[in-house]
Amino acid sequence: MLKLHNLSFSYGGRPVFQGLNLTFPAGSRTAILGRSGLGKTTLLRLIAGLLPPDAGEITGLPEQGVAMVFQEDRLVPGLTAAENVRLPSPQLPQAELQQLFAELGLAGSENLLPAQLSGGMSRRVAIARALAFDSPLIMMDEPLKGLDETTHAQVMDCIHRRSGGKTLLLITHSTAEAETLGCKALRLKDFTET
Repeated sequence: MLKLHNLSFSYGGRPVFQGLNLTFPAGSRTAILGRSGLGKTTLLRLIAGLLPPDAGEITGLPEQGVAMVFQEDRLVPGLTAAENVRLPSPQLPQAELQQLFAELGLAGSENLLPAQLSGGMSRRVAIARALAFDSPLIMMDEPLKGLDETTHAQVMDCIHRRSGGKTLLLITHSTAEAETLGCKALRLKDFTET
């Protein structure tokens, strides 16, 4: 169970969170909703250990780390799409990699470099990398942003299927995405505004 206890964080002298307490049961699905600037991305970065909190603690993180899709794709330019996916998961079997690429509509693009991928393809490679990593905690920051309608549905189905039984934290502006993925809505303004 992932727990945030009395978490506080300030950015540039401006408080983002003060005394934040949240619990995410194992296997739960949560959509973090709210307007821009409330700290949704900051919250994921704190949980991932990329930012240190000013106070409080985060417990229940998996030993192997978290699977994460950032707002940016963050692909390594000199690695192929397949190598990018394998970077945190070097033991991923070839058959599993090919299946994942097929589910995301990326079949045949395994050996392309990031510069050869469209924006939507790069996004899906970043999603594949997170889904391939064997962690019980998956965090995604607007993973479906910029995908066309058909691809959007295909990727959502893959995320839903492959995140089953894992804890999923999803930042989205779409309540429809949250509902489709079976997420409980967490409106950050309820915890950050007085």
